[in-house]
Amino acid sequence: MAWVVAFVLFAEALGIAGLNWFLGIVVDRQDMSLAGLDPHTMSVSSKAGGIVFGLYFALCGVVALLVAVRDRAPAGFGRVVLISAAVVHGLLGAFVWGLVGWTAFLFMVVVLGLVVLLLMTYDGRPGEPAGTAPEGGTGGDGTPLTPPAAPTAP
Repeated sequence: MAWVVAFVLFAEALGIAGLNWFLGIVVDRQDMSLAGLDPHTMSVSSKAGGIVFGLYFALCGVVALLVAVRDRAPAGFGRVVLISAAVVHGLLGAFVWGLVGWTAFLFMVVVLGLVVLLLMTYDGRPGEPAGTAPEGGTGGDGTPLTPPAAPTAP
């Protein structure tokens, strides 16, 4: 499943970067202005925003790809990046409902669901239930989770 999330996030990174680049070209060629803003500034801002968001979604895709390759759940910075991606998709879904339509909203919700599913259910160890500690592990207070083996008499 992490492979699917990585593919979707890479595709979204290219789509967002390409769309913003295209919008920057349109603004530049039409010489449009919004409330007196310089058209060249708007064009450069759109292109820069597309690059930044494209790189952000590509970073999220790299984290999902690492999860798939390592066959381990994300931890640390990678987990924070995927959580932020889920939040961003939730916010984008709310915005695109009114601005673009229900199909874009549906796409955002599907991506949000995939990222949350990756965060909540991915455990790369097959056959072992999630949340179990390895043999001889310790709890949060340092006490052993499994009792030590009883000594045998000679």
